[in-house]
Amino acid sequence: MAQQGFILWFTGLSGAGKSTLAQYVTPKLIDLGVPVETLDGDEVRENLSKGLGFSKEDRDTNIRRIGYVANMLSRNGVCSITAAISPYESVRKECRDMSQAPFIEIYVEAPLEVVEERDTKGLYKKARAGEIKNFTGISDPYEAPANPEITVHTGAESIEESGEKILAYLREKGLLPA
Repeated sequence: MAQQGFILWFTGLSGAGKSTLAQYVTPKLIDLGVPVETLDGDEVRENLSKGLGFSKEDRDTNIRRIGYVANMLSRNGVCSITAAISPYESVRKECRDMSQAPFIEIYVEAPLEVVEERDTKGLYKKARAGEIKNFTGISDPYEAPANPEITVHTGAESIEESGEKILAYLREKGLLPA
């Protein structure tokens, strides 16, 4: 029997831990024989969405592209992991609606003060200084999911605790091999 594909859609502020959690769960899924492909927001922007800016329209286009590729992969038996801010609820819903495989939205929640402390690239500091326009969480909104399948609190939980919560959910839903 072929492996059923599914989408793990990580959403949260910059610095919340989306990519770190994706990096945590990926080898665990691979060890279970699950084919995995990660669509990291920065990598997709560089390779599939080059030339797009950070206007709402461009961000929406970028997220729709990620959703399209995630759907293609998942309908072919791959666990497609997305790690992009995806700040707008309506576009995340579009991606969910286009999905032909289970779509698991994971809200990677971390308070603004926590993500600003973690800001290794200095983006929040630049946004607060007005050097970066339309920065999610500072000068542009982040619409938290109303009903995500999973919420992890990376300001209070370790990466391991958050990652294991995700894996437990996948086991409970029968998406991981026995």
